[in-house]
Amino acid sequence: MTVLIQALQLILSLSILVIVHEFGHFIFAKLFKCRVEKFYLFFNPWFSLFKKKIGETEYGVGWLPLGGYVKIAGMIDESMDKDQMKQPAEPWEFRSKPAWQRLFIMVGGVFFNFVLAILIYSAVLFTWGEQYLPTENAKHGIVVNEIGEKIGLQNGDMILSVDGNEVDDFNRIVPTIILDQASSIQVQRDSQIINLPISTEVFAELIKAKPPVIAARIPFVMKIVSFAKVSPARDAGFELGDEVIKLNGKEFAYYDEFTAELKKHKEKSVPVTVLRDSDTLNYMVRIGESGMLGVSFDYNVASDLELATINYGLLESVPAGINKGVSTSGNYLKQFKLIFNPDTKAYESLGGFISIGKIFPGRWNWYAFWNMSAFLSIILAIMNILPIPALDGGHVMMVLWELITRRKPSEKFLEYAQTIGMILLLALVLMANLNDVIRLFTN
Repeated sequence: MTVLIQALQLILSLSILVIVHEFGHFIFAKLFKCRVEKFYLFFNPWFSLFKKKIGETEYGVGWLPLGGYVKIAGMIDESMDKDQMKQPAEPWEFRSKPAWQRLFIMVGGVFFNFVLAILIYSAVLFTWGEQYLPTENAKHGIVVNEIGEKIGLQNGDMILSVDGNEVDDFNRIVPTIILDQASSIQVQRDSQIINLPISTEVFAELIKAKPPVIAARIPFVMKIVSFAKVSPARDAGFELGDEVIKLNGKEFAYYDEFTAELKKHKEKSVPVTVLRDSDTLNYMVRIGESGMLGVSFDYNVASDLELATINYGLLESVPAGINKGVSTSGNYLKQFKLIFNPDTKAYESLGGFISIGKIFPGRWNWYAFWNMSAFLSIILAIMNILPIPALDGGHVMMVLWELITRRKPSEKFLEYAQTIGMILLLALVLMANLNDVIRLFTN
């Protein structure tokens, strides 16, 4: 059910983004009196799921969910309609329009995606506000996984800064390290201030690491609210509402201490003490290979961390949405830059549709859905403006060349460039989705 919900959110989000993107091309083409022959959500090789002609334009839905397209008369695009290009140019064709008009038509999709992202961010901030954990409020310190330990971090450390700069939002610490390619992190350990360098080798592992690498430490309060499908605790006789207070006769101050002790008893029986109403009960629990009890508890009850909330009025939400859109774009460009750095090996983390689908929550959540849709809208805009033939950026590059040199590239050259670009894009899509498949069998 989780996978289905993630898939539905992905399809709905991409459908909205693709329609808005193609509408950007469509509206500028119409503005400059170009004939738009087709407007499609998804591609339709051989057949369409739906199509209807209204006026001069055929509107439809294809079966191949790899994007969408508008077919503008007189333009060399994904359709590779060479027969039309052999005919004399008509005044309503793309190729007959001045270079500056063709430039606006080609950047229309990217522009609309940026605008959509800003509108979504503004609406989200106005509706839900912004909630985050200030780094200084992580008063119990941090909990780290094996990658954090390789950096030199320890459970209980207090994060002070990254490369000497304070990070106000605790959840931005790891992204800041990665996107700014930080070389060090400063922590307080007991009464000492320690500077921990981040090596290139650890940085490469950090990019590929599963979250959370660094999490806020929480006190040990474990009142059971549900059981997993495989639950050693339930099998032993635990009930909903029981509060775990001891493991192997030990009490714990923090949850990470409890889980560390639990993993020591994998595939062994261990005594666990619970509080049920006013009764203290002891059970022998056979811990499985996972090293877990198979229970869920209310994180909010255990956590006493004070979150900060920023609420926005209608007028305040617009500039805040613009700022968030700009900063998100900047961060994504930094992330994109890492892919081409062989030292970081970020290209190994490149993912396809499975990876994109997993960023959506397993339960339908409109706050998360719209935030992720805004982010994907920015990704779609940036990816499309890259100067690669077959993408909007490739067409923009050709038009800019024409504006600068006053010479228009030949239609034969444009056809070859479009073909090469489509091959490159197909190879990139195959590589990204192959990475997803490999991770399914290796993780």
